[in-house]
Amino acid sequence: MAVTYLKKATKTPETETATAQKVVTEMLHEIETRGEAAVREYASKLDKWTGDLIVSPAEIERRAREVPASVRADIDFAAKQVFDFAVAQRESLREFSVELYPGVTAGQRVVPVNVVGCYAPAGRYAHIASAYMSVATAKAAGVKTIIACSSPFRGEGIHPYVLYAFKSAGADIVMTLGGVQAIATMAYGLVTGKPADVVVGPGNKFVAEAKRTLFGKVGIDVFAGPSEVAVIADETADAAIVASDLVGQAEHGHESPAWLFTTSRALAEDVMRRVPELIAALPPIARDAAGSAWRDYGEVVLCDTREEVAEVSDRYASEHLEVHAADLDWWLANLTCYGSLFLGEETTVAFGDKTSGPNHVLPTKGAARYSGGLSVHKFMKTLTWQKMSRQAAHQIGQVTARISRLEGMEAHARTADDRLAKYFPDERFALGDAVTQ
Repeated sequence: MAVTYLKKATKTPETETATAQKVVTEMLHEIETRGEAAVREYASKLDKWTGDLIVSPAEIERRAREVPASVRADIDFAAKQVFDFAVAQRESLREFSVELYPGVTAGQRVVPVNVVGCYAPAGRYAHIASAYMSVATAKAAGVKTIIACSSPFRGEGIHPYVLYAFKSAGADIVMTLGGVQAIATMAYGLVTGKPADVVVGPGNKFVAEAKRTLFGKVGIDVFAGPSEVAVIADETADAAIVASDLVGQAEHGHESPAWLFTTSRALAEDVMRRVPELIAALPPIARDAAGSAWRDYGEVVLCDTREEVAEVSDRYASEHLEVHAADLDWWLANLTCYGSLFLGEETTVAFGDKTSGPNHVLPTKGAARYSGGLSVHKFMKTLTWQKMSRQAAHQIGQVTARISRLEGMEAHARTADDRLAKYFPDERFALGDAVTQ
């Protein structure tokens, strides 16, 4: 395979992982040991927040009235898009029962988890979309209690637009908390008394590490790192649009990779010329983030064929993957590793990030090889059940007893023996050699 790097990253997202692990381990230990007192100390120290942690319904209503009507309308529209897509996902799951053997009936129930914690970050930007992406999806799943957290914005309470997004999407409890302390509070059930079954939402490397560490105690959406974008482009692509989309995602943060996979050297060189110009024209905060991201993490990969491009793309397993190339159906059929796929010039990542419907909480750092993004399925449990007649136990019991004894599990075997003896007292069965010692 002929693959040429016209631009190669000097760093990877793993570069900063060790520092985050040390900090998060110490914080989680403090919070688990000292509880709410530690949470309040971290809120004061890290976010300069000493006010109430739970935002009262009256305060939510008061601040919602201060949000301009046009902003409320936009948030309501986008939240409904996400909710409607999640409802369609839920409808793709079904309960069923099936007779596997005469008298043996097994089935599946589809049940939402009871408590979900949803995190929306604040800091460099006000992540309005993250608020409704997680909450609206949990709502569509039928979750009973949805707890939402976001940090104070620039020294004040939760950003008013983020707060309204939580309200619009249907959060039951809203807390002014950010970072590791927010994730831990929801996981341990501090303040609310309701430990989350699943904790979701994007965040910085410390939030991502906290979720990774707590996984097992709670479910999480994805193992997430800095936001990523990859663009597949051929000679039919518009270099100006491709460059714009790469920069559009690089502004997420200093460690956000932006990758271009292409079969056209001319397009690649044109894009590489345009990207620095676009970055230079950004406002200061975005310019700083995008500039560092492109310099340290940006890559441009030139391939000979579209088959090679598809192979490279699957190896990277990008969080967001755009395709600006001919024959979109071919790409849809052949690409297999991505968080979410955006087909055609008209379908930019930003549309998906904010408004179109599918969720923007997606796997990064190669996790798209084995995982999808946040969906209603993350909040649903497929629970199996089974029921059988006494006659069915005639066959099932014999096989169970013999296999159990082959494994050396005598107590298992005897649960089958006892039923066979009770239900069929006049029969003798070949149940394997019993273990007596």
